[in-house]
This record gives sequence, C-alpha cells and structure tokens, in this order.
Amino acid sequence: MSRRVRRKVARKGKEKVVLPCYPEIEEEVSGSVQNWIVDWTSLPDDTVIQLFSCLNYRDRASLSSTCKTWRVLGISPCLWTSLDLRAHKCNDAMAASLAARCVNLQKLRFRGAESADAILHLRRFRGAESADAILHLRARNLREISGDYCRKITDATLSVIVARHEALESLQLGPDFCERISSDAIKAIAICCPKLKKLRLSGIRDVHADAIIALTKNCQNLTDIGFIDCLNIDEMALGNVLSVRFLSVAGTSNMKWGVVSHLWHKLPNLTGLDVSRTDIGSAAVSRLLSSSQSLKVLCALNCPVLEEDTNFAPRKYKNKLLLARFTEIMKEIAFLLVDITKKGKNVFLDWRNSKNKDKNLDDIMTWIEWILSHTLLRIAESNQQGLDVFWLKQGASLLLNLMQSSQEDVQERAATGLATFVVIDDENASIDCGRAEAVMRDGGIRLLLNLAKSWREGLQSEAAKAIANLSVNANVAKAVAEEGGINILAGLARSMNRLVAEEAAGGLWNLSVGEEHKGAIAEAGGVKALVDLIFKWSSGGDGVLERAAGALANLAADDKCSTEVAVAGGVQALVMLARNCKFEGVQEQAARALANLAAHGDSNSNNAAVGQEAGALEALVQLTQSPHEGVRQEAAGALWNLSFDDRNREAIAAAGGVEALVALAQGCSNASPGLQERAAGALWGLSVSEANSIAIGREGGVVPLIALARSEAADVHETAAGALWNLAFNPGNALRIVEEGGVPALVNLCSSSVSKMARFMAALALAYMFDGRMDEFALIGTSSESISKSVSLDGSRRMALKHIEAFVLTFSDQQTFSAAAASSAPAALAQVTEGARIQEAGHLRCSGAEIGRFVTMLRNPSSVLKACAAFALLQFTIPGGRHAMHHASLMQNAGAARVLRAAAAAATAPLEAKIFARIVLRNLEHHHIEPSL
Repeated sequence: MSRRVRRKVARKGKEKVVLPCYPEIEEEVSGSVQNWIVDWTSLPDDTVIQLFSCLNYRDRASLSSTCKTWRVLGISPCLWTSLDLRAHKCNDAMAASLAARCVNLQKLRFRGAESADAILHLRRFRGAESADAILHLRARNLREISGDYCRKITDATLSVIVARHEALESLQLGPDFCERISSDAIKAIAICCPKLKKLRLSGIRDVHADAIIALTKNCQNLTDIGFIDCLNIDEMALGNVLSVRFLSVAGTSNMKWGVVSHLWHKLPNLTGLDVSRTDIGSAAVSRLLSSSQSLKVLCALNCPVLEEDTNFAPRKYKNKLLLARFTEIMKEIAFLLVDITKKGKNVFLDWRNSKNKDKNLDDIMTWIEWILSHTLLRIAESNQQGLDVFWLKQGASLLLNLMQSSQEDVQERAATGLATFVVIDDENASIDCGRAEAVMRDGGIRLLLNLAKSWREGLQSEAAKAIANLSVNANVAKAVAEEGGINILAGLARSMNRLVAEEAAGGLWNLSVGEEHKGAIAEAGGVKALVDLIFKWSSGGDGVLERAAGALANLAADDKCSTEVAVAGGVQALVMLARNCKFEGVQEQAARALANLAAHGDSNSNNAAVGQEAGALEALVQLTQSPHEGVRQEAAGALWNLSFDDRNREAIAAAGGVEALVALAQGCSNASPGLQERAAGALWGLSVSEANSIAIGREGGVVPLIALARSEAADVHETAAGALWNLAFNPGNALRIVEEGGVPALVNLCSSSVSKMARFMAALALAYMFDGRMDEFALIGTSSESISKSVSLDGSRRMALKHIEAFVLTFSDQQTFSAAAASSAPAALAQVTEGARIQEAGHLRCSGAEIGRFVTMLRNPSSVLKACAAFALLQFTIPGGRHAMHHASLMQNAGAARVLRAAAAAATAPLEAKIFARIVLRNLEHHHIEPSL
C-alpha cells in the first residue's frame, strides 16, 4: 500500500531546533532572525516565561534544567495552571517531579488508560491505586478534568478522582464510550463535587434516576449536562434538574420522547438542547419549541425520523433556532447575532470579533460550537450514506468555521472531522474527491496548516491527520505543497510527541506518493526525520513506525531519494523493523521500503548495502512465511530485487530462500496477482544461478510455476515464464517441466499472452527444452522424482516448435523482410529491427553460457530453433538495451560472428533466421566488436 488514511486516533550536520511558532507573528519574526542572534541568558524573565508557556510539560521541565535562573522561572505557578498529558508517558520519578509544580494546577487533560498511567501513576485504572497517584500530584485545586478515550476507566477510579478534587467544576469523559462507568460513579461525583458546573459523559449504559437526583440535590450550580451516546436515561429525573441551561442527549437510545416533551419544556433555565443522532420525531420537537419559554436552540442533526417527516415546518417558531440537516444552520445561528452580523457564512467569526460582549450570548455560542463539533465528528465517523449534499453545502463549511474556535477541544474535533468525513474506505485509502476539494476551495488547507503550526500539540496532531487524509487527493496534495505544508510536516515529524510525529509521518507518506513532492520532502529534511522516528520509537509505536516506513518506501522509489534514505541510516532502520517488529503493517512497509531501496542496482549501491546489513536477508526470508498476504508480497518483492546482485543471490539461497520461496509459490494459487508476480519473480531472480535453479527444481518449484503460468494476469505471466526459462536451461529441470505438463502451459503463454515479454520468454523456455540437450538427459533415465512417468517427447517437441515458429512469425512482415533480403541498405534492416523489437527485452541480462547456447542453437538442424535463436540474439544486442554491450562482448568470446555469417548465408535457413542474423552482425559492429573469422 502506498498511502494511508485515518479516521480517528488509533486505539490499538548540526540540526536546527524547531521551536513552536505563532502563525500571526511568524512573518514578522522570520525577517529579523537572520540579522541577529539571541543571547538566551539575557532574555527578560517575562519573555522566558512566555517561551516556556509555548512548550509541553516535558520540554518545559527539560529546558528548566539548563540553568538555575530558568529552573526558578520554570516552576512559576502561571505556567502550571494547565497540563495536557494526552500524548505522553512518564515513570514514577517524572510524576513525582511534576507534583511540586502542580500545586496550582486547575486544568488537566489526558487520553485513555496509558496517558492516565503517565498522569496519575495509574496502572490501567485499577482500583485504589488511583488515590495514591492523585495524592502524588497534590493538585487539590483542580477545576477541570477532561479525558479522551476512557473505555478502561472504572467506577472505582472515577470515584477516587472526584473524592480528591472537591473543587472540581468541569468533568468531561469522551467521546469514546465509558463502558465501565455506571450510575454509582455519577452519584459519587454528585456527592464529592458540589461546585460542579459542567458534566459531560459519553457511552454510559444506564443513567438511573437516583444518580440524577443526587446531581440535582448536591450540585446546585450544574448548568451544563451531557449524557451522550448512552443506552438508557431516566427522562423524568432529568426533567427535574432545574439548574440546567444546556443539555445534550445526542446519540442516546431508548428515549421516551413523550415524557421528554411533556416535562423538559418546563425546565425554567433550559436554553440549549441537543438531541442529535436520536430517533426524536416532529411532535416532540414541535412541543419543545412551542412550549418552552427559555429554550433558544434545539439541535437535531441527523435525526432520521424528524428528517423523513415532510409535513414538519421548522420556521414557524419565533425566536427559536432549530439546527438540523434540512435547515440552513449558519443562517439559523445568525438570528442570535442580529446586532453583530447580517452574514450567514462567517457567523462564528463575526461573533468572535464582536466588541460588544454579551455573557449569555457567549455561553450559547460556546455551547453550540461544542455540540456541533461533537455531532459532526460522530456523523463523519459513521460514514453514513446519502450525506454528500449536506457535507458539500454545510458540513465542510461548518467544520472550517469551528476550526477557528477559541476552544481547543472544538478546534481538535473539527480538524478530526475534516480528516474523517473525506474518507470513504479506510482499508483502501479511498477518499471522496469532491469533499476534499470542497475543503481546499474554502481555504481549509491554509487553516489546517496554521493549526499545524500551533504550539499546542493536540492541534498539531489533529491538523496533521487532516492534512494527511486530504493529501490522498492529488490536487489537495499539490495545494498543501504550494502552501508550505511539506516543511511544516517535516518539522512536526521531529516532534517528541509521538502522536504529532505519527500524523506528520502519515502526511509525508501520502504526499510522497506524488513524484513531484519527493525531492521537496528530502530538501525539507523529511528523510532524516522519518529515519530518526524509527530509531526513536523502535518499540511501542506501531502507528508511527508504519507511517515512517511507508513514507520511506515511497521516497526510496526515487533514485536520488533512495540514496538519501541510505545515507540517513535508513537501511539499518528498516532492517531493524523487518527483524524485530511484530506488527504486520510495519513489516509490510519495511519490506516494501527495502524492496524499493534494492531496485536501483544500476545507479547506486543500495542493493548490495541491504544484502550486507546483518540479518536483512534472513528477516525477509522469514517474512515470506507471514500469515499476512501483504507482508509476504512485499518480502518476496524485496528478495526479487535483491537477487539481481550476485552475492545477494547466493546469500538468499544460503538463508533458506529457495525453500521459502518455493513454499510461497506453492501456497499462492488463490492469492492476489501481486503476490503471485513477486513469488515467481523472486524464483526467477534466484534461478539465474544454475545451482539455485537446480535447487528450485529439486524442492518442487516447477509445479507451482507452471500453475502461475496459467494465471490470468499478464504480470504473473512474465515472471512465471522468466523463471521457467531459467529453469529450463538445466536439462533435468527441462524434463521436469515436460513431465509436469509445462509444455501446454508455455505453449499457451507463447501464443496467447497479452504480454510480449511473457510470450518471448515462454518461446525461449521451449527452445531450451527441445534443442537436444534434454533428449540426452532423458536417455540416461528419468528424473528421480518421477521415475514412473511416461512422456512423449516427440509429441511435445512438435507442439513446442509449431508455436515457437508462430511466435517468431508474428514479428515478420513479409514485405519488409523481402525488401531487406533484396537490399544491403542499413535502412531496410533498421525497419525490420523496429518491427521486431520487444522493448522490455533490453532489460534482460544473460550469462555467457546462455549466450553460448543461443549461438550453438544457430547450428541446430531445426530451422525453427535457428530463427528463434537469431531473434533472441537480436533482442539482446539492440543498441540502447541496458545490457547490449555486455551481450555483444559475450558473443565475441563465443565466436558468434562466424556462426552468424554462416546462418545469414545458409541456403536452407529460413528467411527470418537470415535477416535476424544479419541484424545481429550489424548490432555487433555498432558496439565496436570486431567480427572475427
């Protein structure tokens, strides 16, 4: 696979220091940096503190250790009011060192069980160990806790957390389902956190009445409640939470909408209600909008029952906004801002820039941003059919507007939504081009790149993910490159934050598909950054390793970049992955990268370098036995390319490559054409050596190659025919091919394959088999593996010669040949050459023994074999062929000129043999090989 898309965060010389930057001041700073050097020790304290504020906690602590002054400044309380640990792991010592700084901590963000381990010394959220962890942090004044992807958090853990933080005002866990949290934990929250103002929980199975009643009784300031994607909620109890202003039950099942419409409209302070992704109907919506005195905004996005009611009239409720797929959402929101904007498109931006601040309006707009970002992301993740019109007309624009929010979590979800809604097939890396280009047209690329330049790592990660997915589209990739995105992604790939580096590597992976971007990635330092990622996260970072290896694989396909990959240590890094990593995605991309590195044998030394790297060949041979087809395919492809080097060829065989590849060929009859092609190709490469050729025949390689020769794919035809051609050079193998029914398979290839190369090599294999050497071998006795088999060599010979002749005649135009026979003018022979040329045959390289065999074949009594031999020598010596000079030299050593002259002058030789022999002589003269008598 050459590219990758992602829907959401996976659950499963001297270098310059890249500092975080502010996009709004970047241009101003960049012009002055060139003119003076900062003396860091003389910076004012407030400047140092501002610099520290742009770093994550780990980098901040590291920078503080450089001198005593910065150590004191680094623990300034203003720097430690907020802590985001979603992408970091730390040991007990690190957590203890953070504790002294966290006395004034007010806001904490984490992601999943692993991040919680890092934050709170939790070990997979088990039991009362949570309490000890929180005590270590000593953040008694914590006001906000926000956790992402908290499937493993339990009632016990959550109870301990809230028990130690009585001042908590906001608790948000989601968007992943909190499957292990029940109403018991909600009661603990109510009892322990009387100052709670905001509670948003996702995926709770049952929210019982007693839990809601406890919230009502103990949390008098609770104004924002979200029970999202729950299974059951007690609607009646929720209708008695009189303090609530903003309520979301989006995605919740089993709601009793009759109870909701009868009770909830009586809530005196209810201002915003979110029922998106539920089965609410028009009757409940109408009653809520018409009866509630306080309700201003009802969000009902993606509610199928409501949307299918064609009689529902959404605009008859005065001063009430209904946000749904069938309404114009921006224009609806604009009604709240009549004194601020008359536009519908930039309503959020107009509100943010307004000088007349209204706290009530700000609360409503802030809540709308949050629920829209959450719902749009959920809709995008569902990949629901029939939403193209919505996404193109409203959804994309909404996400782009939300990316400019002042709420970091809203920005992140909007960026993730953009990354997700364009994807239509994860496995095949397919995106909707119309949606991707809509984002580009609306200025989304620049917005995403600006987010990627933010110093906030959460924004960097989600923006890079969106850029990566959008860049699957070639037009978007071009725009990303033109906007400077390659430099930005290369910089992010150096991040110490694994999630940021992972998404940046994914962006470089997709951009590197385009040939026009490979050089720019190398110039931006992307090659070294990707190689460094592999060494940095060599264990425990499957996602980042797969993306880094995938990007290097694409880059290695370019000759110049291939050299840079090797210079940067890429060979060692990729071999390390192939040897040690157990994740199939990493194995596949590492093998593909090694295959591409080894594909430039004529232009650099990478092929030999890969073969000489300790354990490389053994690892690739082992990967051919992987249970995953993609891994087997890429490993076989790497061995195929590596087998072009003489030393590698023998080393692969010594590492068990013959046995492994024969087994692979035997087991891939129903595999993809790609695997079949590479399995046969690797055997073709190994069989260049006569010792390997004999070993392949002995191990049973003939039968699977014959089966692959019957494939419907032209690429498989070529590699199978090439392998059988090499094997047929040995008389024992030739007899095996006949005994196993290979003649009909080769005859079929020779006569009907759409690939000229497959037909050519099949004809050469048949010529080897019936030039007389196999007959001599057969007289001694049949092969040891098939003593009891009875074959009719005469019948097979007649069939083979008939189709060899027919093949050669397809390149013989009688009028052109007659003109060449009657004239000695070079132009006449040149015309025959052009008609007979098989372009790809110029890449074939023959040994002296093979060339000698064709020269000998020119003396064969069979006129068909004479013509075939002359035709083959013509292909191998045509000027411009990669190995034409090599073949010409071998022919001189074999005394070919005398034989060619005799063939050209023989009265009984067919016209084709005569003309082809004359052309070969002319080719030898072109290569300055003096014909000798």
